Amino acid sequence: MIAADISLDTTCYHCGEEFDDTPLVFDDKNFCCAGCGGVYRILSQNGLCNYYSYNQHPGANRAKLDGRFEYLDEPKIISDLVDYTDGSITIATFYIPHIHCSSCIWLLEQLNRLNPAIYYSRIDFLKKQINIRFDTSKISLREVVELLYDIGYEPLISLQDVIKQQVKGGKDNLVKKIAVAGFCFGNVMLLSFPEYLGLSEYEKDFARLFGILNILFSIPVTFYSGWEYFTSAYNNLKNRILNIDFPLALGIAVLFLRTVIEIVTNAGPGFADTLCGLVFFLLVGKFVQRKTYYHISFERDYRSFFPVAVQVLDGEREKPVPLAEISTGNRILIRHNEIIPADAILLKGNALVDFSFVTGEAAPVEKVLGEVIYAGGRQTGGALELEVIKPVSQSYLTQLWNNEAFTRQKQNRMQTFNEKVSKHFSVVLLVIAFGSLLFWLPIDWQRGLSAFTAVLIVACPCALALSTPFTMSAALGVFDRNRFYLKNTAVVEQLARIDTLVLDKTGTITTGDIDVAGVPVLSKMQQRMVYTACINSSHPMSRRICKHLGGSGKLPFDSYEEIPGKGISAKVNAHRLLIGSAAFTGVATTGESGASVHIVIDGAYVGAFRFQNAYRDGLNEVTALKDKKYQLFLLSGDNDKERDALKQFFSANTMHFNQSPQQKLDFIRIQQLTGKKVMMMGDGLNDAGALKQSDLGVAVTDNVNNFSPGSDAILDGRSLSKLPAFLSFSKDTVKVIYMSFFISLTYNLIGLSFAFTGKLSPLIAAILMPLSTATIISFTSIATHVAARRRKLS
Repeated sequence: MIAADISLDTTCYHCGEEFDDTPLVFDDKNFCCAGCGGVYRILSQNGLCNYYSYNQHPGANRAKLDGRFEYLDEPKIISDLVDYTDGSITIATFYIPHIHCSSCIWLLEQLNRLNPAIYYSRIDFLKKQINIRFDTSKISLREVVELLYDIGYEPLISLQDVIKQQVKGGKDNLVKKIAVAGFCFGNVMLLSFPEYLGLSEYEKDFARLFGILNILFSIPVTFYSGWEYFTSAYNNLKNRILNIDFPLALGIAVLFLRTVIEIVTNAGPGFADTLCGLVFFLLVGKFVQRKTYYHISFERDYRSFFPVAVQVLDGEREKPVPLAEISTGNRILIRHNEIIPADAILLKGNALVDFSFVTGEAAPVEKVLGEVIYAGGRQTGGALELEVIKPVSQSYLTQLWNNEAFTRQKQNRMQTFNEKVSKHFSVVLLVIAFGSLLFWLPIDWQRGLSAFTAVLIVACPCALALSTPFTMSAALGVFDRNRFYLKNTAVVEQLARIDTLVLDKTGTITTGDIDVAGVPVLSKMQQRMVYTACINSSHPMSRRICKHLGGSGKLPFDSYEEIPGKGISAKVNAHRLLIGSAAFTGVATTGESGASVHIVIDGAYVGAFRFQNAYRDGLNEVTALKDKKYQLFLLSGDNDKERDALKQFFSANTMHFNQSPQQKLDFIRIQQLTGKKVMMMGDGLNDAGALKQSDLGVAVTDNVNNFSPGSDAILDGRSLSKLPAFLSFSKDTVKVIYMSFFISLTYNLIGLSFAFTGKLSPLIAAILMPLSTATIISFTSIATHVAARRRKLS
């Protein structure tokens, strides 16, 4: 590759990101870094440049990745990570967060063309996972991961992958049950059409054959597809709970028994079509509800934040050691941007540690030699040598996470509408059914029995059971398209009842970026000198200064030294520059608010760039909720340097700073004791307890597939401005459920008026059941999308 002096295109051909510096050029295409150029070269040499025809700029920025995969040579780690190996063939599955479009799928399924030792690679797009089968004798697991890294798709491998204790739903073969119910439903409807249309006299012989076939089709639907309703009803009755599964199970049982009895005794055609249709639509509703967001983990702990292994120093030699084997006394090496996995003492290096994930404090903390650094911090300076004083299992971070307040199950969950109604519905249904039986029993016991079963059939809460899942699933689809991911359908109703919002500061209402709040008065030459010095630094503030001075241009420089955590010393164009903290530049300061980068040129102080956290777009819309009968509070683990800046969003008495994780939790508990329904919005471990305690916990993140604490919902930071619309839409969704229940009740009353007389024909039941189901599903889908359009969410 050669460096180009001039470029009209300021975007990278591979990843599409803009660059300020001179680009690298290969095949007349511009690249922001050697990494992106290297990926293009690999694809070009292997005839895979069709990759770019699927999507413009599909690649991941290779410059931002800093993978070190030595730990993948450790046999113990390999055995924990792979799915299968027999010594020659190995199968492994990796999570790749950069999968986002069709070109990603196309390239990652062509790995066998890049290396013949890979037999195949298959993508699960929703889960962002790749399953790879390879020849262990020709390529190692580490080389497979490095190949993925080389083409810009570094796998995210964390301690959670090794522990493998993610919460997973039980395998209940739901898809198979739907397939069986759907197959039987279709055939039963086909066999029932002659009965609907009327059989001629000479075709009566077929009626018995069709009836027997209907019984045979009903058996797997009842005892396989619908069996979970019987077990659920039984378990709930054992616990003295009467929920909607009981009348559903009773209805299925009555439909099956009456079908068998009528067909065997030639008393009628039975209700096989109604039975199969009921079970099929119930399972479809459950599938639609469950399918949403199954690829997103809402139950995450600190292990998905930690690396699999850490570099341990043995004399002058480095060796990757699994995290579980780190013990007291080990000397470990932590490089820039790596996590400190255990409480340790600083032995060598300049520590500038970002503890925002643990404490909420945004400003990196400087540590001196001999000082204890607690687990969970991220080093933002150069490499550090530390001595472990506590193993990972006993570190401060682990103890904090294992605190009972952070891990207990919520006891304050609000009841959903279905939970409230189903109990009363079941009682009323049983009263009417037994009432009809007792009314007709002295007059005509056969008619009484017919009325009893007819009431259970018609009033079986099919529409009620379907209205909520279909309405909520449509609502979840709307939230999904707007980057708001709810754990389950019950969260929609909880969101509708919220009246108090508690927000964390760092990472929640702020982004990871910083804004320039004040700039020094510099001449054009001074701007070029500062730009020349800062362009060599990877520190966020240096990058922000370069962006601010974007068009200044570089000058020749004679020397450059960056001291992590302090500043830059450079000689540019024969002038000596000091750029950094007040202590480093020798500047006296008085009570500064926010972070500052001071500049001294040739011993003369010329001013300072002043920074503050960049607030998320949409914060104004969120804080405007206080005018809509919502109470808003700010709870921050950070100091109060930004109190004045935040007064434009929050009133003084609603802002609380320097809050510990326990204090946040206690604050929410106090609000709940006063009758408030609290939604907590946070992003780090310091918010985990508060998220658990709140009525609704929302994790705010810039990447939904990266770490976020366990929560009820995950909100993409880009959608923060839509929070008022989400709250209003959730209330609309609950209204749709109320209306669908009213429609369901109307159908039940009409059907009961026939059933109570004991003269309900199978034909009428066959019409009423599907008609009510189709009406409910159509109404809920249309009404939900109309509400979404009204709130500008579609």
